[in-house]
Amino acid sequence: MSEPELAHAGLNLGPSAELTRDGAENAIFGFWIFLMSDAVIFALLFATYGTMVAGTAGGPTPASEFKLLPAFVETLLLLTSSATFGRASIAMKYAEPRRTLFGWLGATLGLGLTFLALEANDYATMVAHGAVPSRSGFLSAFYALTGLHGLHVAVACFWLVVMVGQVLAYGLDARVKINLLRLGLFWHLLDIVWIAIFSVVYLQGAIR
Repeated sequence: MSEPELAHAGLNLGPSAELTRDGAENAIFGFWIFLMSDAVIFALLFATYGTMVAGTAGGPTPASEFKLLPAFVETLLLLTSSATFGRASIAMKYAEPRRTLFGWLGATLGLGLTFLALEANDYATMVAHGAVPSRSGFLSAFYALTGLHGLHVAVACFWLVVMVGQVLAYGLDARVKINLLRLGLFWHLLDIVWIAIFSVVYLQGAIR
């Protein structure tokens, strides 16, 4: 009796894949290591924010600057984008029509860009109130944490556009599938980080 094949749940390379399954697994494993190193950076920024949140230097405070409704809307946008990317991954895995894959990827991109627009509006409102990064340790830590996350979302949106171009140019070959799977892992990590930001930064800040 042969041993069952163990493989990443999202991989469906097909019988004519240019990569061996072992090679594909190694590629995904290496990307997991990158994601964990990225998570460590965010953990350090969370720790920095926790130590600096009380350092307002007589300036704007979390309660005076944080608005829960916009932050909640941004959270819903990212959570929905995770669902749409997941649906795109299913379309890729089960070889649904290419327009279906592009539709879900386009919806994900639209949600990500809307999130960035709302976050930029939040920053503009805070700056108008004098809540700039140089004003206090609290604001420096806040902008460093949320700004790095926003930069990651912007990179993910650009990456998504690149992946659409790769699908158009090369089709859904093994390497393109692996790259889409990597992007999916990256996107979901950013959603998890934002949930932590919403819980630790916005919710706790609003009741201080």
